[in-house]
Amino acid sequence: MQRRRRRTTLALGLLAAAAVLTACTGSHHEDRDEQRQTDPDLPVRTRAVAATDALLAAYDTVIAGPGAGRAGELRPLRAELLRHRAAFAEGLPSAAPTGAGGTGSPGAPGTAAGTPGGTTTPAEPAAAVTTVAELGAAERRTAQARLADLPAASPDLARLLAAVSASDALHAAALGDTTPVTAPAPVPTAEASPAGTAGASTSPAAGPTGSTAPAGATGTATGTGTAAPAASAAPLPDGTATALQSALAAEHAAVYGYGVVGARLPDDQQRTDARAAFATHEARRDTWRRLLAGAGATPGAAAAGYQLPFAVADAAGAARLAAHIEARLTDVYGELVAALPADRRVAAADALRGTALQARRWGSAVTAFPGLPEPAATGSPSGSAVPTPTG
Repeated sequence: MQRRRRRTTLALGLLAAAAVLTACTGSHHEDRDEQRQTDPDLPVRTRAVAATDALLAAYDTVIAGPGAGRAGELRPLRAELLRHRAAFAEGLPSAAPTGAGGTGSPGAPGTAAGTPGGTTTPAEPAAAVTTVAELGAAERRTAQARLADLPAASPDLARLLAAVSASDALHAAALGDTTPVTAPAPVPTAEASPAGTAGASTSPAAGPTGSTAPAGATGTATGTGTAAPAASAAPLPDGTATALQSALAAEHAAVYGYGVVGARLPDDQQRTDARAAFATHEARRDTWRRLLAGAGATPGAAAAGYQLPFAVADAAGAARLAAHIEARLTDVYGELVAALPADRRVAAADALRGTALQARRWGSAVTAFPGLPEPAATGSPSGSAVPTPTG
């Protein structure tokens, strides 16, 4: 009898333990589901962190190996990646920080550190990137892959993705990769396979309106990547028309500014670059005009004249003005990425990347988040963002 009573007691104890475990597991799943419901950006942030971890691992491999002689050049870029990771990981429950001060290791290569829900996101193994040239290609591929998540992200996160994608493209150019950045097909759902890995194989895909062009990743003044939107009679959402009008006004001013730049430059490669940039800004201006007109809005007209932010008397001043115009336009396009409907964000992100690359070419200081305001921005002259209308 005692033996049977003992068996019964043990059985009841196991059942009770199982019930508690089931309740805990159910609660865990409920908490995770609730978190996904309250933070729709969770899958996008997770992919972005995984992609950045893969790049960090690649940097560690190159710095410790054949790139040791260029460590002084590579470490500042890696430090910017740490800032990218921190921005993407904000709010993620398990995103363990990478090494403090930019010297730590991102964890085991090939897995994403701190992905929510106990899952991991495949990332490019550090061993796959062993040279500086391969590192530049990995940065460029990551810049492309981040654009795939633009339609799935909230407006603020989309702006962050576009800024970091532009920074990745700047890193690629600094490391010698001049292959144009082209946007891959967007991630179809929040649960789709990861898009933001450094080793993701991406192919050029149609942009928000069916076509894209190289986005200026060659480090020259050619190409914007801005797709020409198809005409549409549907009205634009609240705030979108205002942001588009601001972008159009900025491009009107940029076209005027580059007329001044070209007139002050000698007939050499710089003037050729200025002419190409002038054509780029004309093309963007026409793109935003078509989009506004297609939605039934009246595009703003160019002013009769513009006041330059500072005097331009020689070639050095002209280059300074070009750098200033491009650097300030990145802020305009950061705002536009957040304001546009999800299916049109890639065009604004392409423009943001193009202006960031041009700003670097003309000598502007490079920031970790092009298109996002920096509290202590340096390297740009004081004054208005672009030439301002007079009268």
